[in-house]
Amino acid sequence: MEPAQITTAIMSTMNTTRIVLEYMQSQNMPKQNQDEPRRRLQRGDKSDEEIDMDIELSRSTGPSNVQIMVLLGQVHAVERRFWTRETSTDWWDRIVLQVWDDSQWLRNFRMRKGTFMALCDLLSRALKCQNTRMRAALTVEKRVAIALWKLATPDSYRSVRNQFGVGKSTVGAAVIQVARAMKDLVISRVVTLGNVQAIVDGFAAMGFPNCGEAIDGTHIPILEPEHQATEYINRKGYFSMLLQALVDHKGRFTNINMGWPGKVHDARVFRHSGL
Repeated sequence: MEPAQITTAIMSTMNTTRIVLEYMQSQNMPKQNQDEPRRRLQRGDKSDEEIDMDIELSRSTGPSNVQIMVLLGQVHAVERRFWTRETSTDWWDRIVLQVWDDSQWLRNFRMRKGTFMALCDLLSRALKCQNTRMRAALTVEKRVAIALWKLATPDSYRSVRNQFGVGKSTVGAAVIQVARAMKDLVISRVVTLGNVQAIVDGFAAMGFPNCGEAIDGTHIPILEPEHQATEYINRKGYFSMLLQALVDHKGRFTNINMGWPGKVHDARVFRHSGL
């Protein structure tokens, strides 16, 4: 809230409290004494502050907290509304979902629409959320799309926010939630060694006989860690974590091993991996 709005709210609360106190005091004062402060003010005997003090001293019992709360509801019945910034979701709702063909999906999300929908079905158990009084929850499809777009493109969180019409923090939360859900529900189903003989035949057809898999490592850039930061500086001079991946003749992942500091050599990662 702006400073002026905060000041206005405080003054309104103080005025309302004063009205409630005066009302309760008038209810507790004897009838013959209720008009006495007004008569004193007309005669000019005392100031407003002194009269307020007299009223405070003359009351027999003060109002309870419950009475004040009840009166506040009677004096100022204000409808509470939740504030949200207006955003547009037309790009996702009307263009991506309804207009884009498989080539556009593949180019932007790295998968076809049918694969995307199948992935959403697998992740729905972990990602489905309930609506709240403040706003409707993001659908599973939109949550997965936000995460895939961020992972598949070099766009910033701000850019992704504008694309999907959500908050920047929502983008960050969606990426983490989808990544965890994929780790728990999808990787064990999809990333498997498969039929080794079929893979060997596939590589042989490509001109690589007696090849069962293709393996390599890659560096994933990270922010400087708080502890043992030098261990994460790779040979190219930036902070990273290592990902060792195994793929078949079609480029599909069949084994993943990650988490080693960027300074570690690829041979050491392979030697300590499940392979």
